[in-house]
Amino acid sequence: MSFFKKLKEKITKQSDSVTEKFKEGLAKTRDNFSNKVNDLVARYRKVDEDFFEELEEILIQADVGFDTVMKLVEELKLEVKKKNIQDPHEVQSVISEKLVEIYQAGGKSSSELNIQSDSLTVILFVGVNGVGKTTTIGKLAHKFKSEGKNVLMAAGDTFRAGAIEQLEVWGERVGVDVIKQGAGSDPAAVMFDAIQAAKSRKADILICDTAGRLQNKVNLMKELEKVKRVIEREVPGAPHEVLLVLDATTGQNAMIQAKTFKEATDVSGIVLTKLDGTAKGGIVLAIRNELDIPVKFIGLGEKMDDLQEFDAEQYVYGLFADLVEKEED
Repeated sequence: MSFFKKLKEKITKQSDSVTEKFKEGLAKTRDNFSNKVNDLVARYRKVDEDFFEELEEILIQADVGFDTVMKLVEELKLEVKKKNIQDPHEVQSVISEKLVEIYQAGGKSSSELNIQSDSLTVILFVGVNGVGKTTTIGKLAHKFKSEGKNVLMAAGDTFRAGAIEQLEVWGERVGVDVIKQGAGSDPAAVMFDAIQAAKSRKADILICDTAGRLQNKVNLMKELEKVKRVIEREVPGAPHEVLLVLDATTGQNAMIQAKTFKEATDVSGIVLTKLDGTAKGGIVLAIRNELDIPVKFIGLGEKMDDLQEFDAEQYVYGLFADLVEKEED
């Protein structure tokens, strides 16, 4: 059984609406990536060095990342040799299989959040301004609330003009209270207040926003360290997640941001926003392989429920949906 058929079988066991979201959300990347792979396969009669060189180029253009592309192509060459594959059409299924393997080979690849079952869970959000951090916090609060959890949000980005108000708008929209202080106040003091409020209201989850200034990395690191210290002191073992929000449309710039924040704080997972707005969705693999941080959520649209838990197989299906369905016919 080909990998495409196995993939289809796995996907059909999951929610149709989730599969559709991945398929729709990755349409731009699929149109860019799959069409180029289809064209490549159609032009070659055999799998040779020239074929692999062109494939490398296609993968790099999809922002899969140079190191990841080299690793992937090397593994493809070994697989092609091992299985004695001559027909380029057969390589398409092997490519999709290797993409899943590369993502899952990075150790802990689960998108599951570290949610405490019997005590307060603190989730700290970090990321530069403009990546969709506040929107992501609002959507995640909505997700938790719809699961019946008691949620609070902390407005720790006290420096960006309008950041507190923006979070309050989301709070009203999703029916979740926002703990705040005035603009320019100490973010660590906001976190302290928010934790006391969460404890007194017996909240299940506290989602904390932070400032996203990268102009002065030293100040950013100090500020994040101070915020984390307060959280750790008030809730031992917290923050339970430090989620870095990246804008998928910025491509390799997102990788630079990820490296900076990884130095500044212990990032436990990535939220990749605006994946539906880019043709370079291969950035998911670059982040996983080169930074060894799991992608926990991806943004696949503007709607409230378009923030989806990342799933490597759904992702690869989204990239190759046309081919998977073609093989079904």
